[in-house]
Amino acid sequence: MRTLKWGAIGLALVALAGGLAACGSDADVASKNISREAEQFKVVRRIIVVNGVTDKVELEVVGRCSYEHPDNELQLVCKEGPGQYKKDTIGLSDNVFFAVVQLESINVSVYRTKIILKPQNIVPDIDLVTGESG
Repeated sequence: MRTLKWGAIGLALVALAGGLAACGSDADVASKNISREAEQFKVVRRIIVVNGVTDKVELEVVGRCSYEHPDNELQLVCKEGPGQYKKDTIGLSDNVFFAVVQLESINVSVYRTKIILKPQNIVPDIDLVTGESG
């Protein structure tokens, strides 16, 4: 019973945070919703990596890709088919930069911030390893 109470409080806090996040401009809400759709691999993008000294395109990726750029890296995860994903990491420097372009428009709401909860991501997978038998 106590766990259920804390779960309900946690869900209420998530809903409150989502409601407060929706208090921005229409462009802010649309941008956040497009980003969420992209993280679900629903947005087709062109990602290019350019050498700023030579103006040469070093890499071009087109597809349903998510990206992050921590610590002078560009990390791409692309969906290639049902249940098939590919991850690439590219090193960035002062002379190398990247651009991400959305190739198709998508329908998102400017009135409601989209929140995606996946129960399978909340409950961890647990592998039980015991001593060898016999």
